[in-house]
Amino acid sequence: MARARVHVEVYGCSASYADGEMIMGLLRERGYELSDESRSDVNVIVTCCVKTPTANRMLHRIRLLGTKPLVVAGCMPKAERSSIEKVNPNASLVGPDRISKVVDAVEAALEGRKAVYLDGKEIKLGYPRAMRNPVVGIVEIGSGCLGHCTFCQTRLAKGRLFSYPPELILKEVERFVKAGAKEIWLTSTDDGAYGLDRGLSIGELVKMVARVEGEFMIRVGMMSPEPLKKVLDGLLEAYELEKVFKFAHVPVQSGSDRVLSLMGRGYTSGEFSDLVKRLREVKGMTIATDVIVGFPTESEDEFYETVELIRRLKPDVVNLSKFSARPGTEAFRMKRLDNRTVKSRSVRMAKVIKDVTLKVNEKWIGWEGYALVDERVKGAKLARNSSYRPIVVPESFELGSWVKVKIGSVTPNCLLSLRAVPNPVRRT
Repeated sequence: MARARVHVEVYGCSASYADGEMIMGLLRERGYELSDESRSDVNVIVTCCVKTPTANRMLHRIRLLGTKPLVVAGCMPKAERSSIEKVNPNASLVGPDRISKVVDAVEAALEGRKAVYLDGKEIKLGYPRAMRNPVVGIVEIGSGCLGHCTFCQTRLAKGRLFSYPPELILKEVERFVKAGAKEIWLTSTDDGAYGLDRGLSIGELVKMVARVEGEFMIRVGMMSPEPLKKVLDGLLEAYELEKVFKFAHVPVQSGSDRVLSLMGRGYTSGEFSDLVKRLREVKGMTIATDVIVGFPTESEDEFYETVELIRRLKPDVVNLSKFSARPGTEAFRMKRLDNRTVKSRSVRMAKVIKDVTLKVNEKWIGWEGYALVDERVKGAKLARNSSYRPIVVPESFELGSWVKVKIGSVTPNCLLSLRAVPNPVRRT
């Protein structure tokens, strides 16, 4: 008898998308047919709840998808179970570290039962995958973190640091490379903390991965400054390797030391600036960071400290968020600023970011070099050079191919190719 049809929706970070690929792979392996929402017998949603607008969207989708048997997976079931159950008390729940139970949860949902799998840890490596992008292999290297951020609900969902064994990570990388992946994304709650519970470091892991045979590039995921301070020297050595994208995503969140202390971030703005200076010792390094405006009690002067930090350090990429009060966090109980003030600061910071990133990108005009085509976008494709800069190239280029490009113009978010020709392999 044919298995049921399953619709899977995925939201959130690269780790969530890896979970989604595993969920679809496990279901397909058990004979379920992956389908769109209109044809499905049961729905699965992999949730994210890092920001209030995102969490509200999740609840909206849970409400709509709940007209059929439903499984809610990802961070939200662990961090905000009660919110889900108010919207759909019958939905089965699967936590971010219990992906292996998703088939059981789907079967329970189809039978009209509610299954709950939230507790425990598992090593999410070696599972079948339904890759959304055949060029990009997303390899989870661990779960949880060592942080104490007062605003972060992800910490509630994923708990303390649990680094996966390096030998299993290497097997996963080898599997992806043999399947044709040209980029390996090393992802976790905090890559900078990897291995600190095992006597290892992220730099050591990257060096191991770089020794895997095959032509591919490695992207290191988000790293919090606090653990990064302890392992920076070894990571800088790893960044010098040809297979490693010169890309570091290190969130600063605020330029005010008082606000950073309230956030529980464990570093000062000066220490963050020193990290950026050291990272830029690597030629071609791209620095991505995150900022939150409107944190509880943030003054106008403290907001401007963040503005000035961005202007002074000139990060290549800045992800901007308005403060979101997430249930269960310490910051949820702090006195909040009024919405008008938060919105005003967000608008002003967005303009600063646009000005800074446009000027940074303008330095790339006239650059010529090699880039790996790794993503489809509307009417074109994106390629990444060794600095992981996104370059818009013609749609005709194949995913996974190397191209030689010349940059003709830029936007605040990407580089635009003036000329692009195919190359069978990367040349430096």
